[in-house]
Amino acid sequence: MKALIVSPTRELAIQIGANFKNYGKNTNLSSAVVYGGTSIEPQKDILKKGIDILIATPGRLLDLHKQDLVNLDYIEILVLDEADLMLDMGFIDDVKKIERLCPETKQTLLFSATIPYKVEQLAKTILKDPERIEVTPNASTSKNVNQALYYVPKKNKIELCLHLLRNTIKGNIIIFRRTKFGVDKLEKTLINNGYSVASIHGDKTQNDRQNALANFKMNKVNILIATDVAARGIDIDNLDAVVNFDMPNVPETYVHRIGRTARAGNKGVAYSFCSADEKAYVKSIQHLIQLQLDVVEDHPYPLDPKAKPIVHKSQTPKSKYKKGRKSEASKKKKKRWY
Repeated sequence: MKALIVSPTRELAIQIGANFKNYGKNTNLSSAVVYGGTSIEPQKDILKKGIDILIATPGRLLDLHKQDLVNLDYIEILVLDEADLMLDMGFIDDVKKIERLCPETKQTLLFSATIPYKVEQLAKTILKDPERIEVTPNASTSKNVNQALYYVPKKNKIELCLHLLRNTIKGNIIIFRRTKFGVDKLEKTLINNGYSVASIHGDKTQNDRQNALANFKMNKVNILIATDVAARGIDIDNLDAVVNFDMPNVPETYVHRIGRTARAGNKGVAYSFCSADEKAYVKSIQHLIQLQLDVVEDHPYPLDPKAKPIVHKSQTPKSKYKKGRKSEASKKKKKRWY
């Protein structure tokens, strides 16, 4: 095996694998993709035949290495893709271990949409005299994206979303939510209101996620609801609109979200819903992109300008005694997600 590409999510790994097959069809290089959330046996059979290039998620790669099914002793090129997302998902120790399992003489390439402090530290740890290449500034947004901002009470976000879907937002749409629970809740509401919807997040099975993406790409559904982690790096053509149902708490994430529309010279629209709790996020986003978002005031659910963020207080008095630790049975129930 000559090259190893480590990717944080299954969807990204599959996408990279598909590109390798497309670009490498006239070469003698063989490749394979391995990832968690699916049976390991077919992956074992492929690896036993021998390959030149392996695309893998960290957890499944280490599982296969532990079973002596992957030999990294002869790796010439190590590629770490979407490094910032890899660290956000808690894979930093796995990444460092994988790097140590490869020869010191290898060439290492680290790709990252953003370069926060922790990525800088990782680069210093595993790269030797690296050359930094910045393709596009992190803060850039396409001029072809019309960015609309709606100030709305948190309790009225679903009503506003339904109102805009009925009257304003048309075509193929991705709606971003911050949590898996939020994705499921919104999906159920939209389906109950007659919309064709699919969703992806980390708790979905691999088949469910692939089917959701396939149905969206084939226009069987026109609305895809997703968390940022599940949607990172997914390539979707002809996306008409992006809806930030929840404002991202990391400003660079906003740039990545809306960058999914208005590709290849096309026009697109980004709709952002901001509650009182999220005003600070908007301020950070506008500072990053050096642009004031266009505020839409003419809608049925305006936010009171004097509204303050909701402070969630504990309903029970604080005890001077520390809470007991979780039981061993409770700990055993917790499974690691790869």
